Amino acid sequence: MAFSAVTARCPSLLRLSNGHTPSISVNQNSVSFRFSKLNLSRRYSVSVRSSSTSAVAPATEDLKPAILLTEKALKHLSKMRSERSDDLCLRIGVKQGGCSGMSYTMEFENRANARPDDSVIEYDGFVIVCDPKSLLFLFGMQLDYSDALIGGGFSFKNPNATQTCGCGKSFAAEM
Repeated sequence: MAFSAVTARCPSLLRLSNGHTPSISVNQNSVSFRFSKLNLSRRYSVSVRSSSTSAVAPATEDLKPAILLTEKALKHLSKMRSERSDDLCLRIGVKQGGCSGMSYTMEFENRANARPDDSVIEYDGFVIVCDPKSLLFLFGMQLDYSDALIGGGFSFKNPNATQTCGCGKSFAAEM
């Protein structure tokens, strides 16, 4: 803990209004203060500021991407991209409209057009970009693809959707 490092080197940073300085015990997850010779009938003000930082970053293999692609969707999107240009990325978003209030948008665009505030998700060299406002509605969504004759194409499994239309291309969500 950052607080324990500072107070261990400079205990006078934590001092009561009457001048008493505590003894400090530091454990892995807590800090204890012990004041001696205190008059308990009098009120003392103590202000403590602390911060905790992790020395080890979490393993990225445990984290799921913001937008999930199934193998079938990745294979089909990679095929579509290869027919156009290799330097394209897929922009996924939402816009107002559709039977349920919002509809999904997907289009290929040049990677150079990605904006600084876009979220970038990469799958084996295939890049998806999403603007921050759309990501609020799409976080955790799974994009799948089916080549079935009836009902085939891309399908969106969105945990944020409170209602979807029959075609599955628009949804409603509450924020």
